[in-house]
Amino acid sequence: MGKYGEEVKRYIPIANAMAQTFGRHCEVVLHDLSSPESSVIYAANDHGTGKAIGQSFHHLITQVLLSQKRQNDVVANYRTETEDGRTIKSTTALIRNAKGEAIGAFCIHIDIQPLVGTREFIHDFIRIDEEPLERQEGEGMQNVWEFVEAMIAQTISGKEVAQIDKNEKMQIVQFMDQKGVFLIKGALEKVAAELNISKVTLYSYLDELRRSQTPEAGAGEPNR
Repeated sequence: MGKYGEEVKRYIPIANAMAQTFGRHCEVVLHDLSSPESSVIYAANDHGTGKAIGQSFHHLITQVLLSQKRQNDVVANYRTETEDGRTIKSTTALIRNAKGEAIGAFCIHIDIQPLVGTREFIHDFIRIDEEPLERQEGEGMQNVWEFVEAMIAQTISGKEVAQIDKNEKMQIVQFMDQKGVFLIKGALEKVAAELNISKVTLYSYLDELRRSQTPEAGAGEPNR
């Protein structure tokens, strides 16, 4: 269990309440984001989504952290599938601590396969807002660090770091912040090293970028 495990475990009663209310077709999974390779710390009503305790959060990278539909830390009504082909309606919310750090993920997976035949009558209930994301370069990576390094390489591709000025470095930092790169433990230090700046400087870039946003959009501390 990662360092945020005990804090994330506080959501177990809520996970159980939701799973019991919506029945056996509703699976609720809790992730500790400080432990990428074994992030799942709790699963209620496991119905075969492949999110068993001890598994990684690789699927969250493409379907949540990189989703264009992530708003207010929530990605709702996206599609996942079980290994046996069942259609799952999923929603994920990031869990933050009192400091504003993203420490976990609260995932709801509803097996809607039994309802697909009655779609005409309950269309609003089983509506899925987006189709599966197209396969992206890096989707098959074996570990989270490969993903982070690939994102950094893609962002600064073809540039000499020594020739990049502050404004361009801030644009790079903003892009990776929007893509959720800094939610991954250790990514901030890696990005700072690649841009040849200190962690303190990178924190100051994030602070400056968030102060330039609206009060609502810029609220909260950087993810450290």
